Amino acid sequence: MSNRPELIAPPEIFYNDSEARKYTSSSRIVEIQAKLSERALEPLALPKDDVPRFLLDIGCGSGLSGETISENGQQWIGFDISASMLNVAVEREVEGDLLLGDMGQGLGLRAGVIDGAISISAVQWLCNADKSSHEPRWRLKAFFGSLYRCLSRGARAVFQLYPENIAQRELIFDQAMQAGFSGWLVFDYPRSTKKRKEFLVLRCGPLPTNIDYGHNDSCSDDDDSEDEEDGMVCVLDRNRPRKKQRTNKKGKGREWVLRKKEQSRRKGNDVPADSKYTARKRKSRF
Repeated sequence: MSNRPELIAPPEIFYNDSEARKYTSSSRIVEIQAKLSERALEPLALPKDDVPRFLLDIGCGSGLSGETISENGQQWIGFDISASMLNVAVEREVEGDLLLGDMGQGLGLRAGVIDGAISISAVQWLCNADKSSHEPRWRLKAFFGSLYRCLSRGARAVFQLYPENIAQRELIFDQAMQAGFSGWLVFDYPRSTKKRKEFLVLRCGPLPTNIDYGHNDSCSDDDDSEDEEDGMVCVLDRNRPRKKQRTNKKGKGREWVLRKKEQSRRKGNDVPADSKYTARKRKSRF
């Protein structure tokens, strides 16, 4: 399997019947998915009680990550573009409900019904234009906008990513912020070339005063040691960008009108007297 299958073919084509079964039958893939899913659940900061939360698994595939959600006592719904992957999930009798769809066209879920979301190695697929009609910026906008609407206030979404480069990471992060999220990036094993993992954590609302990253906050100095301690570092956090103040592009506000009237008076022209109504926009009479 290529390190970057998104560069080979669109997901609904790459993960055909053969590839879906090979992917799910690999003990190595099963183990990796379980570890990544368990790690992604940590920054969700779900309440520690006996009430199951309703989570969304984006790019759920054959349900490997969903099984981890179920093992943690939560309910979930899976969303994926590959019919072959979902068919395998049905055969495996996973506990979550499954939806077939393209997340680049929006999720189409009701507002405020989801208590949290995770996604393992899926969102970077939106950065590739597989069709002439695909524009990564607009597909990311549709995805994050629909995700923001379906999450409850204060809920979090955690994405494990494999961005191809810094520009791709910035594109994903910026579109999430434009949709209304605040968020931060977390790197596990940041100095390791083998074990390094990247997570984007988003929140519906402003950043909390004390961010729970999960794991501890130490980093090993041994770059490639197999027994290095758990480590992570938050490299970037952002709030939703402030809306730009509306300005009169033509500059014809009250000050501009008064200045022009004064200039006209100095030229000896007959100018109406200034009043509180000067430069005030008049309502249409029709």
